[in-house]
Amino acid sequence: MQHKQLSGKRPIILLLLCLFSLGFSSAQATPTVFEGQLANGMRVLVQQDHRAPIVTSQVWYRVGSGDEPGGMTGISHMLEHMMFKGTKTLPPGKLSEIIAAHGGQENAFTSRDYTAYFQTLAREHLDVSMRLEADRMRNLNLRAEDLAKEAEVVKEERRMRTDDNPNAKLMEQFQATAYLNGGYHHPVIGWMDDINQYDIHKLRAWYQAHYAPNNATLVVVGDVKPAAVMQLAEKHFGPLKPFKLKQRDYYDAVAQSGERRITVRAPAKLPTLMMGYRVPSLLSASKNPDIAAWEPYALEVLAGVLDGGQSARLSKNLVRGEQIAGEVSVGYSLDSRLSDIFTIYAVPNAQVEPAKLEQAIRNEIKTLRETPVNAAELARVKAQVIAADVYGRDSVFYQAMRLGSYEAVGLGHERLNDIIPAIEAITAEQVQAVAKKYLVDDRLTVGILDPLPMTEAQAKQANTSIQGASHVR
Repeated sequence: MQHKQLSGKRPIILLLLCLFSLGFSSAQATPTVFEGQLANGMRVLVQQDHRAPIVTSQVWYRVGSGDEPGGMTGISHMLEHMMFKGTKTLPPGKLSEIIAAHGGQENAFTSRDYTAYFQTLAREHLDVSMRLEADRMRNLNLRAEDLAKEAEVVKEERRMRTDDNPNAKLMEQFQATAYLNGGYHHPVIGWMDDINQYDIHKLRAWYQAHYAPNNATLVVVGDVKPAAVMQLAEKHFGPLKPFKLKQRDYYDAVAQSGERRITVRAPAKLPTLMMGYRVPSLLSASKNPDIAAWEPYALEVLAGVLDGGQSARLSKNLVRGEQIAGEVSVGYSLDSRLSDIFTIYAVPNAQVEPAKLEQAIRNEIKTLRETPVNAAELARVKAQVIAADVYGRDSVFYQAMRLGSYEAVGLGHERLNDIIPAIEAITAEQVQAVAKKYLVDDRLTVGILDPLPMTEAQAKQANTSIQGASHVR
């Protein structure tokens, strides 16, 4: 979950009180998910939402950049691009054309842990969406000439999003330093040297190895009935043969045993500071007997204490209080497949050295280690988690995203039902305990952007937002 400040909304604590006064409970809040499986191994999840006559259909493949070996970084993202280059029956671009002609929207994204393709359209056109996805699942027409052209597109994407963006360049180097090995070491888009050497034979092999029904989950959310969805899934995906899949490797990065620091020098307006602590996710915690099941949820609450609205500590104390930071945010993902980084991103105000801001953040963390959060803070953060869950259900797309991501990383969609009760059960002492255990120097990586003078063109580019884990086509 990326913690952002909420603006223009009623106080979250009031929403929480209203929800509980209306008899809201975690059990009532959990939508029913129909779960099925085709004979070829493809999983199907259906969640009904009849508020509007639309449907989101998503196909999730259990492969992402975290599965890529050295020398082939970015190949999952490259294949995502190539999935729009036509099949044995459809010319390049025709899929997008057909979806648009039916009034729908479509796209795809690649992350560290999965690759997904989606369409949102009127409910009566779900058949069209499934037919097209089933076609390219096994009938993609991968041509060397298309790869050569699309590789140039990806190179330009990398130049714009990373090489010419100082904050994104810092993020990339920061991640590579925090993860010395393992799939999270390299960027989703891949290193430029690897992009320069993509080979059509390797791309075909990657496609054949991972794009099979028994390595995919179909998620459908919207104005549909499960029986009708299963009938369409059987019709379009059922005839596809399963493949013998290699067991998905679980290679987490080597344990950190001391603070790591990097400096990236690039043209920029202001310096940037990144501080990240290696922490468990839900899945990595389940694989380690020394990690309690509640710890990832306590880390989620801890992230909210530091960066969960205008009342959160970093904003209140460093942005508005001491006025030494122009921007501070915290990132942590419960659903990462491997261990995650509890990341603090900060931009110091003009004339403020990064070292001063770093020390101020360290002081805030020290306070969390030494003193339990108070009851009001705890209630506020828990209210935000519940409110975010409620707000998220306004979107059929977001509902499908949550189901698909939990399935794709190996948690299972049922774990979504645990989030609210688990957060509700977290105590101030548990928040303090994870701060003591994980927010320590031996787990810390620090990255600093040291700004060089900028040209006018570079100043415009620097204003683009920092890119996250996913690269959308």
